[in-house]
Amino acid sequence: MNFIREKVEMVNREGKKALSVFLTAGYPQKNNFTETALNILDAGADMLEIGIPFSDPLADGPVIQSSSQIALNNGVKMKDIFYYSQNIRSGSDKPLILMGYANPIKKYGITKFLNDAKNSGVNGLIVPDVTLEEYDSFYSNLTKEIEIILLSTPTSPDERIKYIDSLSRGFVYCVSSTGTTGMRDNFSIETIENLKRTYSLVNKNKMMIGFGISKPEDIKNISAYCDGVIVGSRIIKSLAENKKIKETLKTVSELSDACTGKY
Repeated sequence: MNFIREKVEMVNREGKKALSVFLTAGYPQKNNFTETALNILDAGADMLEIGIPFSDPLADGPVIQSSSQIALNNGVKMKDIFYYSQNIRSGSDKPLILMGYANPIKKYGITKFLNDAKNSGVNGLIVPDVTLEEYDSFYSNLTKEIEIILLSTPTSPDERIKYIDSLSRGFVYCVSSTGTTGMRDNFSIETIENLKRTYSLVNKNKMMIGFGISKPEDIKNISAYCDGVIVGSRIIKSLAENKKIKETLKTVSELSDACTGKY
């Protein structure tokens, strides 16, 4: 199955770049997370990445780190994440992707995690701290129904990007710049050139760009070098700042419009 890839391809055929929105599970409130997620999908997100809260999220910037800690304080457990996934799946046929770190998945049990993810309607998984060298051992009991999405970085050599492309399913997650997640003022010429390079090397999969995308201008500047974009910190920050979700949904709608080239 290549459900996620087929969704991106479908969106691309409509003349649009795919928009994936990242939400930390159980943030900002534990009890209405499913409603928040479905509203964001309805506002224009083509797929959803649900972040598994973790106390030491090394790849995440301060905004997502804070949301992860708040979710943990809210008492969000792994069982809650599968509960959310199941309920979101009941309300939407768009791709659902879990994103989390190796430690809590290992603690839960990798095989049990993959089976529970599959049974709750999850389509994909991103684990940023599992290296290529650990791929076979970590995913030794790989569930075919779960698409494993791997990440490339600005420092990835050409051959490594090709290898990432060969192993990844769903799409290749292209990290736009070194460092952690978060909003940036702009994309440097060096960053743009690296996105061009990576996009030219990813041939098996679609490529989505994440890290640092927060406004329509960002999407406009990089849309020629990807099949879609991933926005996280901007949405998490909006949820933190606005007591009502209306402003956040407006932001998602504007980002979705930018993916069509309307901006």
